[in-house]
Amino acid sequence: MPSFQDERLLVGFDGSDDACVYKLRDDLAVIQTVDFFTPVVDDPYQFGQIAAANALSDIYAMGAQPTLALNLLCLPDALPLSVAQQILAGGYSKVKEAGAVIAGGHTISDPEPKYGLCVSGFAHSSEVWSNAGAKKGDLLILTKPLGSGVMTTAAKRDLLEQGQLDEAVAVMAALNKGARDAAAKGTVHACTDVTGFGVAGHVCEMAEASGVTAVLRAQSLPLLSGALELAKADVFPGGKGRNRGYFDERVSTTKDLPDHLVDLFFDPQTSGGLLLSVPAAEADRLLGALQKEIPAAAIIGEITEKTDYPVAIV
Repeated sequence: MPSFQDERLLVGFDGSDDACVYKLRDDLAVIQTVDFFTPVVDDPYQFGQIAAANALSDIYAMGAQPTLALNLLCLPDALPLSVAQQILAGGYSKVKEAGAVIAGGHTISDPEPKYGLCVSGFAHSSEVWSNAGAKKGDLLILTKPLGSGVMTTAAKRDLLEQGQLDEAVAVMAALNKGARDAAAKGTVHACTDVTGFGVAGHVCEMAEASGVTAVLRAQSLPLLSGALELAKADVFPGGKGRNRGYFDERVSTTKDLPDHLVDLFFDPQTSGGLLLSVPAAEADRLLGALQKEIPAAAIIGEITEKTDYPVAIV
């Protein structure tokens, strides 16, 4: 027999979801997550914004609103205090934009800087999203353009124009609040946010948890400016190869697709968009609402009956 705690744990780690969900009472659940990482940009304020937006995204991916956050900060002893202040200020700006509160946190000494948040949110127990409900006939909507892994790698190699870097930073620092709010007005069968495993990896987790196959259309991918050209030049972070090695046996690809285009599906994203599995009858309405705030939002595939592969890229 499950324990009392097991019965109230509505979503745990068994389905690779973005956060855990614990039922406090029949009409109220708490959603909790934690996420932190090393800098992806040089500017400490922007790094703080991106890391905070990334952590907050896990709450939005569960259909909830973030309420309370705690800072997680790792700093080298030699790092100037002003840099730490800028990182925390960037994080605070995004938590405030989300309508949440930072109530403290924890700092340790570490040779490499790291920053993120532990975040709690709340939702009605029956209105929480997960990645496990995708249904045959659903369409898949992605709310942010892909390519942040390619772009940040290119920036480290001084291959980006300033405008391209500015666009990538703006996308990574953008909250998924608007996407969550728009989607919450309709029917969402399943949702996840696209982060380190790339879109192929996170779609694979959704498809496996839902017992279906996700068909992704390569020509429908929304991309950051310059990402395609950089992909052709094989400017990818190391995480792309690890993702492809881990998920490749679960993903089928059409033989005539160029390798760089397939690789973009495995590009690890930082603070990526929401991936929503929604009824086909509601997809156009939701896409129109999303594109008013996020012009790059796009339908990138559909859900079919389960086949030999959880994901097919065509």
